[in-house]
Amino acid sequence: MIRLFRWLSRRSLGFLHTLGAGVGWLGYVLSPTYRRRFRDHIAQAGIPAPAARAAIAEAGRMIAELPFLWLRPESTPLSGFVQIEGGEFVEAAHAQGRGLLLLTPHLGCFEICAQAYAEHFASQYGPITVLYRPARQLWLREVIEGSRARPGLATAPASLAGVRQMIRALRRGETVGLLPDQVPPEGMGEWAPFFGRSAYTMTLAARLAQQTGALPLLIWGERLRGGRGYTVRISPMPEPLPADASAQAESAAIVNRAMESLIRQCPQQYLWGYHRYKAPRAGAAD
Repeated sequence: MIRLFRWLSRRSLGFLHTLGAGVGWLGYVLSPTYRRRFRDHIAQAGIPAPAARAAIAEAGRMIAELPFLWLRPESTPLSGFVQIEGGEFVEAAHAQGRGLLLLTPHLGCFEICAQAYAEHFASQYGPITVLYRPARQLWLREVIEGSRARPGLATAPASLAGVRQMIRALRRGETVGLLPDQVPPEGMGEWAPFFGRSAYTMTLAARLAQQTGALPLLIWGERLRGGRGYTVRISPMPEPLPADASAQAESAAIVNRAMESLIRQCPQQYLWGYHRYKAPRAGAAD
């Protein structure tokens, strides 16, 4: 499998995205569960089927581009195929001496966001620390960990030690990246509306901002057609988070509405098959 990954990593983005489109449609056709969840979720969000249909191919492109992104040599800069819009919000936050909390849903190419921040901003403002959960397969875990061991990019495991690592980074005025629409373990979230339906939502993002004074911003990576690369878009939160750390249900609802605002900008690149409304798994609430 690692040989296939390395072979794919040397192919062009255009080739990988063409291959991925076929993979996306194959998965949609072969999996009734995925197909039903996809349709249920776009209906729940009020997205017309024609507007979301392209997301079937985009889900496959998201998978197919991973070898290129994970195994890309450090000597190959992103500047040739990544543009950043909204960089002034990053600069303004750091000019105030505040840490920065970047939030992105399962939209577009979220893998590119941390790499783009590291290459564009880390030399001036320090590294970005991203939360991750190690893969179960040993070979895949080694590939992922190697891909994220890049200059300006640090990783924090999804554990209490990882949370402490992120808090220290924010208090140093650095940047942390999260996917707040992931379903957290039981005891680490709140039930809050997401497209009008109650979804178990992590409270970590709000807690980090409230405990450290970090500024939350929204970020996502739009995948451009024809293998032309990506546009990383950065914007402010539509609503401020409450300063009161006990208002976790309200904070979760605000974060969900922020994620909805991004998804509505580009519903054709959201991962509608993600099991967003599932019950949380049992886990320590520490």
